[in-house]
Amino acid sequence: MQLEIRPDPAEVGRARRWARSRLCGSGITADEPLAETLILLVSELVTNAVVHTGRPAVLRLCLPGPVAEDAASVTVRVEVADTSSRAPVPRCAGNDATGGRGLALVDCLADRWGWSPEGGGKSIWCELDRCSRPGKSAAMAYGGGQSAYEDLAFEAV
Repeated sequence: MQLEIRPDPAEVGRARRWARSRLCGSGITADEPLAETLILLVSELVTNAVVHTGRPAVLRLCLPGPVAEDAASVTVRVEVADTSSRAPVPRCAGNDATGGRGLALVDCLADRWGWSPEGGGKSIWCELDRCSRPGKSAAMAYGGGQSAYEDLAFEAV
């Protein structure tokens, strides 16, 4: 599933609403922690694309089909592609800064994240697993995890 994003800060709210509406048929309930984290990650990645590129972007979601509530493991993926070739750069924000924490937040909340060139631009992605985990290893910091969808091409729905 994908949503075209205009380079307008109001698009962040629209992206969150769109992502919430897509959760219905996936077996992920709106009040589930996974859903809340997913919406926050959508917000961060779309905000980064809108604020740092000033160009249109595409938000893609890869959600599971209906799954049993007790399914052992389900992976969801959020991906934002834009036409800027500039690599994402995690920043160290000062205590009084009002921005600069987006990628650090993605790193803390996602099970894996990374980026890759796409056409003349790039794609930034993150994944969440619906299963309990003891915590991420240091090797996964800042995009070090391997994607469960590494060889999967995303198609528009």
